[in-house]
Amino acid sequence: MMNFYLSAAEAPSTAGSLISFIVPLVVLGVVFYFFMYKPQKKQDKEAQDMRDNLQVGDEITTIGGIIGKVVSIKDETMVIETTRDATKIRLLKSAVRSVDVKAEDAKD
Repeated sequence: MMNFYLSAAEAPSTAGSLISFIVPLVVLGVVFYFFMYKPQKKQDKEAQDMRDNLQVGDEITTIGGIIGKVVSIKDETMVIETTRDATKIRLLKSAVRSVDVKAEDAKD
């Protein structure tokens, strides 16, 4: 008959196997943080700074592809003018993808 009991010398080391499981997991977490999470946070902060620094007269592009000039700005919204016919659209600041021409640059 087989003996199903292991002696102390034959038992696998649980501490060693636990460490060999946790260390790669921690390393993977650190790599994930530095290559995924941190750059995304930096990009989000830059986009928020750009939206906070919008000025009347800036030419912008929205996330929907609408191009226009900022006419007025309130807390979380703004009004842009999109055509020569002075079509005005009210948008959220969060809808701005990029500032194409700053107001100071347009005056030069």
